[in-house]
Amino acid sequence: MLLALDTSTQYAGVALYEGAQVIAESIWRTQNHHTVEVAPALQDLMNRCGVRTADLKAIGVALGPGSFTSLRIGLAIAKGMALALKIPLIGIPTFEILTAAQPVQDLPLVVALQAGRGRLAVGWYQSKAHRWESQSEPKVMSVEELAQTIETPTLVCGELSAAERVVLARKRRLVVLASPAASLRRPSYLAELAWKRWRTNKVDDPIRLAPIYLSTAEGVTV
Repeated sequence: MLLALDTSTQYAGVALYEGAQVIAESIWRTQNHHTVEVAPALQDLMNRCGVRTADLKAIGVALGPGSFTSLRIGLAIAKGMALALKIPLIGIPTFEILTAAQPVQDLPLVVALQAGRGRLAVGWYQSKAHRWESQSEPKVMSVEELAQTIETPTLVCGELSAAERVVLARKRRLVVLASPAASLRRPSYLAELAWKRWRTNKVDDPIRLAPIYLSTAEGVTV
């Protein structure tokens, strides 16, 4: 049984996964109350499924980019549980959770996460060997700046507000917007990615594992 935990942004999620099945999954939007909501939500999910902490054999955690505070909270919970239970910990970049949900196609892919102050953390991907591969370092930018960078037909998915979707939809000949449901960051995908790494013994050191932060022009990390 693997536990997956994602607190990258205001959207938080936990999942229980056993390789052949997603046992349970919970996703919700928190008003920056990760500190008081995540641990109870995790415990409630386990209780409803009859899963004990002793049943957990590994933990997968989202590494970001995302909110500075929320990432630290999620990583602290995951590290504490991994160390206390003496089980492997696997960190997965948050962008990879989003790309895992998108069918591989010939169009380039842009994934976006809310970075605060009206900005987005953005990553660019291209299909190669039937999988999405990163094409450049992720950046922090406004939705207007993102729209300006798209010059060829491109699939765009991720956390986008209604206003941001309107801005991108203006370039309808170039921007293919994934639906809100297809853009939801599901912890079950995090669980699958972590499970594959765990099964090939690609686990992380809980002490050294750190969140992925991006620097903005103002020197602020997200």
